[in-house]
Amino acid sequence: MPDTCGRVLKVAQNTLCNSIPVPQTSGSREPRLLFLTVIRRCVITSALTSTRVNALSVGIQSLTLNLTYGIGSTYGHISYTAVEFAGINISQQAIIDASNASNPILSYGVDGIVGLGFTKLSSVDAALTKSGKSDGKSLLYNLFADNPKEPNFIAFALQRTLEATGDVEGSFTIGEYDDDYKDVANSPKIPTFPVTDPTRWTVLLDAFLIGQGSVALTSTVSGAPSDKAVVMLDSGTSYTYAPKAVCDAMYGNVAGASYSSELGQWMVPCSAEVDVALQFGSSVYPIHPIDVTPVSLSDDSLCVGSFVPQTVSVGAGQFDWLIGDNVMRSLYTVYDFGDYDSTGTTMGDPYMQLLALVDPNAASTEFHKARGGTASGNITYNAQNVSSSASSATAAAASGGTSVELSAELTSTLNKLQGYLPALLAVMALNALVLLVLAGAGVAYMCRRRGKARARKTPGRQSGAASPMPLQRTSSFGMPSGSGDTHVYQPVSMALTEDTFVPPSPAFSKGGLREPSGLRMDDRPKSVA
Repeated sequence: MPDTCGRVLKVAQNTLCNSIPVPQTSGSREPRLLFLTVIRRCVITSALTSTRVNALSVGIQSLTLNLTYGIGSTYGHISYTAVEFAGINISQQAIIDASNASNPILSYGVDGIVGLGFTKLSSVDAALTKSGKSDGKSLLYNLFADNPKEPNFIAFALQRTLEATGDVEGSFTIGEYDDDYKDVANSPKIPTFPVTDPTRWTVLLDAFLIGQGSVALTSTVSGAPSDKAVVMLDSGTSYTYAPKAVCDAMYGNVAGASYSSELGQWMVPCSAEVDVALQFGSSVYPIHPIDVTPVSLSDDSLCVGSFVPQTVSVGAGQFDWLIGDNVMRSLYTVYDFGDYDSTGTTMGDPYMQLLALVDPNAASTEFHKARGGTASGNITYNAQNVSSSASSATAAAASGGTSVELSAELTSTLNKLQGYLPALLAVMALNALVLLVLAGAGVAYMCRRRGKARARKTPGRQSGAASPMPLQRTSSFGMPSGSGDTHVYQPVSMALTEDTFVPPSPAFSKGGLREPSGLRMDDRPKSVA
């Protein structure tokens, strides 16, 4: 098929399985039918007995729904049916038993459409929940709940062909990777935005690279970082719908390109190679140039820009870009719904993983082989410095908080300062120690000066000398004697030194005994000593 037409994917992953036609709405101008083999590690044991989801019986309820999709609509009663899908049996699956449906995909002979999004987006589940029921979960939710120990993801490999009559092979798997792309398990996990309980598969795009440069990103989504874009990767959309400034930056500088207001797309010379890439985190994912300017459906001598400068009414306010198959053909895309906890009752937060499938230099050669001209060489993209605030902003949005964004220059400066942080802390600790030593020395010095000052104020007092006690003559009974006159203080030395010591007098004698000197013994001086 031409590279602009809807793709037919035919997978032969296991000879025991037959192909299952699973219709999807394209969300764009042309429909496509995906012939997919759905595989699960635990159920590939026998050939499937049906080529479609097998609804064994239908129990019609009183509730009705009228739904409008990107293309088409449906009306009918909400019903329950037992479903067998890829060897897994669901005893009671909520569906719409459509009495009126309009969609181009129905012209391919299919019986219905299977959604691959979150249960939160299901109108069936919302209607049943409002009526007090909790059994309106999506088919994928019920498939994962059937075996909580199995991985809860789906994966797409969408391919292309440059031959008008060629078929392409792609893959759609549940619970395991395509053998050719198992390396995706080592790819970074890209959290959804918001992180917890998202409505759609929306993530933060960190940069959009065009040649050697990039285009500034903005977002109108509440809570999103100002220098990021919230994008949704949708396998049901053929083209990518992006802001006008992005599309103008892509095609506006291409020689001979012009914008067609009638088509609402850029018209680009088919030989003009436009090299672009997406950046999530620090990983860069080149887009094949053949998908950036596909051949026009109305005139195969003209090519159109597959990045369309239009807003999408569906999901308004929830994302800035709607990324479709023109980008996803360059990626192996994993949608992980979150693994169950140890109890098998609660799922973790969802995330995505991407694996780049395009070598830009090889893609340039393929492009010019099909379109003419000379291939480019040494194609490189200058990955942007991603601020570390992206994850915190995502968490803030999930919790309804306010996020603060840092510029790339400020982030770089902070990262450099972080390297010097240990040395700065060591210098600060040394300074603190020096200050403590100086403060201690100052306190000791002030205490010494205060002691000397007190000593100067009391000169008659020496260290270690006791203060003289007041002397008062007492009687033999220990009470004051005399007439009660006020005692006059007389200092008495208590120092027992050679120059002041007087030997005691001999004992008293009776009868006026006299010493040889002629003095009476009772005439010696009275002493209180």
